[in-house]
Amino acid sequence: MTEFVQSVCPHDCPSTCALEIERLNAQTIGSVRGAADNDFTDGAICAKVSRYAERVHHKDRLLYALKRVGPKGSGQFERIAWDEALETVTRAFKAAEAEFGKESVWPYRYAGTMGYVQRDGIERLVNDLGYSKQHKTICSTLASSGWKAGVGAGWGADPRNMLEADMIVFWGINPVASHINAANLARKARKERGTKIVSIDPYRGHTAKMADLHLAPRPGTDGALACAVMHVLFKEGYADKAFMAARTDVPKELERHLEDKTPAWASEITGLSEEEIVSFARAYGQTPRTFLRIGYGMSRNRNGAANVHAVSCLPAVTGSWKYRGGGAMQANGGLYAMDKTLIEGSDVEKDGVRMLDMSQIGPVLTGDAEALKGGGPVKAMLIQNCNPVTVAPESAKVRDGFLRDDLFVCVHEQFMTETAKMADIVLPATTFLEHHDIYQGGGHVYLQVAKPVIDPPGECRSNHEVICELAKRLGGTHRGFHMTAWDIIDETVRNAGFKGAEAIYSSRWVDCSKPFEQQQFLSGFGHPDGKFKFAPDWPAAGPDGAKLPQLPDHPGLEDASNDLRPYRLVTAPARNFLNTSFTETETSRKQEKGPKVLLHSQDCKSLNVAQGDWVRLGNERGDVLVPVDVFDGLQPGVAVVESIWPNSAFVEGRGINYLVSAEPGAPNGGAVFHDTAVWIKPERAPQ
Repeated sequence: MTEFVQSVCPHDCPSTCALEIERLNAQTIGSVRGAADNDFTDGAICAKVSRYAERVHHKDRLLYALKRVGPKGSGQFERIAWDEALETVTRAFKAAEAEFGKESVWPYRYAGTMGYVQRDGIERLVNDLGYSKQHKTICSTLASSGWKAGVGAGWGADPRNMLEADMIVFWGINPVASHINAANLARKARKERGTKIVSIDPYRGHTAKMADLHLAPRPGTDGALACAVMHVLFKEGYADKAFMAARTDVPKELERHLEDKTPAWASEITGLSEEEIVSFARAYGQTPRTFLRIGYGMSRNRNGAANVHAVSCLPAVTGSWKYRGGGAMQANGGLYAMDKTLIEGSDVEKDGVRMLDMSQIGPVLTGDAEALKGGGPVKAMLIQNCNPVTVAPESAKVRDGFLRDDLFVCVHEQFMTETAKMADIVLPATTFLEHHDIYQGGGHVYLQVAKPVIDPPGECRSNHEVICELAKRLGGTHRGFHMTAWDIIDETVRNAGFKGAEAIYSSRWVDCSKPFEQQQFLSGFGHPDGKFKFAPDWPAAGPDGAKLPQLPDHPGLEDASNDLRPYRLVTAPARNFLNTSFTETETSRKQEKGPKVLLHSQDCKSLNVAQGDWVRLGNERGDVLVPVDVFDGLQPGVAVVESIWPNSAFVEGRGINYLVSAEPGAPNGGAVFHDTAVWIKPERAPQ
């Protein structure tokens, strides 16, 4: 008899889908499907997760602890016992601390799993032992800064209300590829009530192809488009001045400021026609029930926080927050208000410890004094939940840093990633199917708890187990190191007012949405005065806040094209990968085929290249060689390389992040993956 067991997708995607896993026996899964009775997942999941059996039972899954026996990066390892591996890590950390101080140890981590315990438990090790902290900037910092600058809270409209929208705008997000449930809600709304779907994205991706309207602005110019839209809203009488007078800070100043932000002005910046801008502005103004779904794409730019803020101003101008199906959403993490003190050990956090920017790992590991915050070198690392050798900006520096003979690295992973190949010790990690955890829905409103579905293969251990074992050897004293993952989950949810972990698991999920008036900010936005901020306090948002405009605008901070680097590069996510997860599975690789650059036919003509020809993309940081895919779903002068392919998938072993800068975005850091100017030159096919 087929048995399906509940679970939760842990991957770094806003959907955090409620899953049902076919358990064939204690070690084996079969099919994976979405929970049909969850009204957000609604029975649907992405194709890559639906074939998760291909990943969890992959022949290349790491099963045993390994010690490097060849040169760094060679991938030459031999099996060792877990105790020997942990003692090796312990000795290396203690040696680094003895010679260079505690801050010479840098546990590096991010969101390979979105579970609280397995993702964030490493913070307890950092806080208890006083190791270098980490500014987690690789993904959401710019978007969050931009959203909170105006709204003042970490949530937005309930995404289920898309079913009551008359228009849905996906701005800077490609949900067909990376948030399938939102795309399905939009399709359902169109079928049931004729809802119009708009995609605003620099290229015609999968969501743009299903949309009724696609606008393709130049990368990083979304703020200019938003300003021109607001100009039309004021000029043609679509602005809700009563709502603004009651709910916003400086509506009259905003209107005056926008007088010269005309469609003609924005057309020059965005490359869109005036007609396109005016037509979209009128459609938005005439449709109070417009749901604005703001993604991360437009934020991964030096203009990113300002872009997100400018776009978030639109529903405050029209008052669409008043309507079900109206308003906007960026991410809903602020709904859950979970106290993670026990998980993260913030009750033992040390004062004065430096915080290193994770997006600047290349400069950090190659000794940049500013990146090191004036402190000493990083000499030892533990890496969980991420693959910086492939993912981080300025990959040449990242690689050089990891090749240092004086740097000790332990990587806890599921596969032999390019980062794991650089390690001295590699530890085999569990997948979400093999450990306990708790998950919040960044793209919806549900809190969920998951238990193991199958036993861990080989000698795989969870992040929580590894952190606790190391802490005991290194002198950690926090009580969380002596608790099971389930006990930590249970205490955390009880402290948040829930009945306990078992109660949440039994109910499948908990709806954490707020009453409509609160969810839509009709009882006040998140700032102390309850007002939406057209004029945010950027300096208070971060050390580079002064770089950003006082009112919505196009800051012009982007890595602008010029005669030497005339093309603007976007490294959009590939549909069948999720960061570098699934790049190891055969089906995903076959679906994506290989790295390529999308170029407009006009650019191909000027470069004298055709479909399948090879070109070299480059700038001052490096160059990469890729074949051409002629594609007119973007503006001339824009190049798109869908990623993240491993460096080894490129013919010369250099991946696309060799070209991306590690410069932090304003106001408070953030990686600028979609903000890169490059030159492109024809190249003979590799032999």
